Amino acid sequence: MSDSHLPTGAWPDLQPGWVWLCGAGPGDPGLLTLHALNGLKQADVIVYDALVQKPILDWARPDAELIYAGKRGGKPSALQKDISLHLVELAKAGRRVLRLKGGDPFVFGRGGEEAQTLVQHGVPIRIIPGISAGIGGLAYAGIPVTHRDVNQAVTFVTGHDQSGQTPASLDWGAIARGSQVIVIYMGMKHIARISEALLEAGRDPSEPVAVVANATTPRQQVLETTLGRCAADIAASDFTPPAIICVGRAALLRQALDWQALADGAAPRDVDPLERGKPAEER
Repeated sequence: MSDSHLPTGAWPDLQPGWVWLCGAGPGDPGLLTLHALNGLKQADVIVYDALVQKPILDWARPDAELIYAGKRGGKPSALQKDISLHLVELAKAGRRVLRLKGGDPFVFGRGGEEAQTLVQHGVPIRIIPGISAGIGGLAYAGIPVTHRDVNQAVTFVTGHDQSGQTPASLDWGAIARGSQVIVIYMGMKHIARISEALLEAGRDPSEPVAVVANATTPRQQVLETTLGRCAADIAASDFTPPAIICVGRAALLRQALDWQALADGAAPRDVDPLERGKPAEER
């Protein structure tokens, strides 16, 4: 393919009538995959979400049609069914379609629903995974989602369901007891209810919590708080979605691993925050 910065190799062609469901990563254009860049360079039409950053769209062909299909909580947006059927229409018209979604399309991104609709209508698809904000966004805040001294399990949950409410199907008690680290997507609106449920299930009010808003972008903000205080601290902050919330001792590691601050010459606040952050019975 021409006008591409991709290394030489047998890169797949985006054929007319196909839809590539593609993850754009959590925000930083540098976290885009090479397959995603390949798709951007070929697509006739790009249907993109609200969390896709403009510099990513700048890599599209100059003549590509850009269609916004963002869905943000509390704001007018297209129905998911209509978005899925529009992808079908574009493909049936012989267009080469790139469906570009923030993060990973199969992690709380409705990519599975869109893929089902396309397959049901006989549209050929390719799935291109992306870096999920629950992993990449926390990493940009200096928080490893797993660490051998902290957790042997991590649970990813969404803070709201199709109705916009806290998911009634989730057993917060089981989650609280079963996972040392909990990563909550889209949870700011209902954080008071979620944190209350975790506390009622026995989580410690002093447990570390980190909130990462606009992760991996120049607008990234990080709030370090505790489970007992997080709802009040978030309400008092100027943070706005999108945000990832990390509950668990892994959040302490930011004190040592805030690599962006270290790159600017700052010293780590604590080279071994896990030792200081151990529960009293483990010290």
